[in-house]
Amino acid sequence: MSQGRGSAVIATTMMLCLVVLFHFEVAEAASYAVGGSGGWTFNVSGWPKGKKFKAGDTLVFNYNSAIHNVVAVNKGGYQGCTAPGGAKVYQTGKDQIKLVKGQNFFICSIAGHCQSGMKIAVIAM
Repeated sequence: MSQGRGSAVIATTMMLCLVVLFHFEVAEAASYAVGGSGGWTFNVSGWPKGKKFKAGDTLVFNYNSAIHNVVAVNKGGYQGCTAPGGAKVYQTGKDQIKLVKGQNFFICSIAGHCQSGMKIAVIAM
């Protein structure tokens, strides 16, 4: 009898551990609407300030796709407001981009938009 109860306790404990691990995996990733209710627009470069991002979090870029876009760039592209050739250009107006660990840079590559503050730099831990 005791052997049967011991097996049941071990199986229950293992199931509980799996449920807890799954919960933590799902709960870790967060989603952020870039620019808040104003969306991806001009003067949004200060939006990340004070927020703590993690690798795997998703940035949601909401914007008018007829007049804006989103391009993931490197630090040089961010500082110089230039998109490298072959860079992925997002144009749906509802783009969801998962953050990688470290620095993540995004700009609008429409002429003059990045220079008007339509860019963000995000560091994900």
